[in-house]
Amino acid sequence: MLPVVDFTQIDLRPGTNCWSSACRNVRKAFEEHGCFIVVYDKASNELRNSVFSSMKELFDLPTETKLKNIYEGKPLKGYVGQHPKIPLHESMGIDEGTTLEGIQNFATKMWPNGNDNFCEYMLKYAKVVEELDGIVSKMIFESYGVVKQYEEYIESTSYLLRLLAHKAPQQVEPELGFVAHTDKSFTTILHQNHVNGLMVETKDGSWIDVDFSSPTSFVVMAGDALMAWSNDRIKSPNHKVMMNGNEKRYSLGLFAFYRGILQVPQELIDEEHPLQYKPFDHLALLNFGYSVNIKAFCGIV
Repeated sequence: MLPVVDFTQIDLRPGTNCWSSACRNVRKAFEEHGCFIVVYDKASNELRNSVFSSMKELFDLPTETKLKNIYEGKPLKGYVGQHPKIPLHESMGIDEGTTLEGIQNFATKMWPNGNDNFCEYMLKYAKVVEELDGIVSKMIFESYGVVKQYEEYIESTSYLLRLLAHKAPQQVEPELGFVAHTDKSFTTILHQNHVNGLMVETKDGSWIDVDFSSPTSFVVMAGDALMAWSNDRIKSPNHKVMMNGNEKRYSLGLFAFYRGILQVPQELIDEEHPLQYKPFDHLALLNFGYSVNIKAFCGIV
């Protein structure tokens, strides 16, 4: 099972004992598993229900409409679906997905007259998750003794909000919903409806089911960029989706990308952890899709 960090019952203010304890728990979870479940109750039941209702409305649109979700020169950000290897999977991306402008630009491609309700719900939801990502990221920087670098990082971070739908399998046995992969992001935060399907590979090579145990559960996952930045102290976990049962799974992923050059902080280089990565342009990493991993992109041979 993945570790669970509860953010609902503690005083999340830097400088408090609760904050310091949470920092240690977050770092330990990242270093041991590359991801963890966080309980965070800032999104109301009403908002979550409205978000998933809006997602059903979106994915019920004709395929030719959904294909309008294109970002020229930005792989991994547009529509994915109708693929014979992953027939259960559909997803769309909202670039600058924590801004009203980004969400409205997406909505006007899907609905000729826009969709005010969709924009309202998605923006409220995205702001909640953006806040959560800011907290987790600050904890990472602080726990490694480089909190002074946090403000520069977060001010240069942009977010991709991906909306995902996985159909129920046509057979009794579980069926692949999405292939095993690691994320290109610095951090990824995942949330879903009541239908599970996410699996994570552990360090010993076994696969575990991830149970989003409550509506307030989110999965926080390290991306390849965080693995490089941490000088391999944190490993980005391999993960996939396996679908079972007879219900459709709706999920959302907020992916954090740094606009600029990331490099390993000097504080994270020592005899036990010699430098493993050259400075790299995070957004340039996206141009290679899943065909090039972070070691090939900027690793030191």
